[in-house]
Amino acid sequence: MKTLYVPLDSVAVALGADELVTALKAEAARSGTEIRIVRNGSRGMHWLEPLVEVEVDGIRHGYGPVQADDVPSVWAAGLLTASPHPLALGPIEDHDFLKRQTRLTFARCGRIDPLSLSDYAAQGGWLGLRKALTLTDAAIRGELQTSGLRGRGGAGFPAAIKWQTVADTASPQKYIVCNADEGDSGTFADRMILEGDPLSLIEGMIIAGLAVGATRGFVYLRSEYPIAKTVFAQALELARAGGWLGDSVAGSGKSFDIELFIGAGAYICGEESSLLNSLEGKRGEVRARPPLPAQQGLFNQPTLVHNVLSLCAVPTILEKGGAFYRDFGVGRSRGTLPFQLAGNVRHGGLVELAFGVTLRELVVDFAGGTRSGLPIRAVQIGGPLGAYLPTRLLDLPMDYEVLAAQDAGVGHGGVVVFDSSVDLATQAAYAFAFCAAESCGKCTPCRIGAVRGVEVMDQVQQGIDHSQNLELLNDLCDVMVSGSLCAMGGMTPVPVRSALRHFPEDFGL
Repeated sequence: MKTLYVPLDSVAVALGADELVTALKAEAARSGTEIRIVRNGSRGMHWLEPLVEVEVDGIRHGYGPVQADDVPSVWAAGLLTASPHPLALGPIEDHDFLKRQTRLTFARCGRIDPLSLSDYAAQGGWLGLRKALTLTDAAIRGELQTSGLRGRGGAGFPAAIKWQTVADTASPQKYIVCNADEGDSGTFADRMILEGDPLSLIEGMIIAGLAVGATRGFVYLRSEYPIAKTVFAQALELARAGGWLGDSVAGSGKSFDIELFIGAGAYICGEESSLLNSLEGKRGEVRARPPLPAQQGLFNQPTLVHNVLSLCAVPTILEKGGAFYRDFGVGRSRGTLPFQLAGNVRHGGLVELAFGVTLRELVVDFAGGTRSGLPIRAVQIGGPLGAYLPTRLLDLPMDYEVLAAQDAGVGHGGVVVFDSSVDLATQAAYAFAFCAAESCGKCTPCRIGAVRGVEVMDQVQQGIDHSQNLELLNDLCDVMVSGSLCAMGGMTPVPVRSALRHFPEDFGL
């Protein structure tokens, strides 16, 4: 019996993967052939979705993009023997897009059945946890410190400091909270791993719990990810049934369990204190700090809050050692990051590489330039509140400190490309409009500043009192940066100021 792999990833499904599966089953029934179809995660080559893979002599061969209407011709050409066809891609692991990557966090995504404990274990799953169970909590934290891992959610704060703070704070109950409220434009790595390798997040959360003394975990997932919700909920059940969650993790006598919580569509709940309020059943709005969540977080108990990518990096660090992970990257930016290529690009998708890769390599070599064929004009990194960078800065390495010197940031690894038709003043106005729509409203600089920003940008674009309104715009940005309670208001000026700095002609200057 031949095994075929068709992704259940949201992108693949949106492009017709479910219909493709139906067509494959119908063709197999018509020809009297027995097949097994595995719904795996995506390889991250979204321009080739729906992707079909067939295993022949232990090698996976790809065809894509394959629509339901293509099935008769692909089947007749010899799909099950990986025979030539215009949609044939050859051995998928040899595809140039994949061969040039360094996949650590995403090593299994697209290769395994995401809901198979045996597949997960066969591809290195649980090895990090098994090692962690032989170490003291301090030794686990030591490996993390050695690795140099920084939070992958945006700020790039050293993970080891968070872990140590939670560990040092005395409390009968501590929590691990995973922020899976992935709301930034151009980002989808969290969704992809929740759909394609959910057990890696479970493993990472358990290890974190062992390291800081937490026995309960929560995953806060955005409601807009229904497939991720279904897959992760099933993964939790499998992990419990397999003895990986519960009163005695892997028979160790140590307790840890995880609860899945679904958000209600508020972008602000991606901010950790708003997320904690939402988990407690309160309005999703920012908390003043101190106290820090690491000392007084969920239900006023010490809480380690990380995003999906941060926690999914942990099993590799424990399995192979902190020094192994640290050897990837540059400067103080260690390890790898799954970069998400989106916007006006020919080859959108996910690329995992070590820090130090340049923007040019990402948007030209991997993304293939613009889909429109027009020249690249701007690249936004770090989500809707990230900086817009011009082509003269495309050779900047992805490095927290190097980008900070340009008033930019790595963020969650989202890279959005714009061609020469973009108007950056319009994009700057959008940043204010986005903040006005998504602000929790708790602090005045954000709540009022965003609305005033929309008004001022409207006048700038119309040429009304131009110089005075540009001066007002700068003052308004200063107030939002200095006075906002959280990064929502504090970062709204980043895209505005970067657009003004690098593309002054769009502002009439």
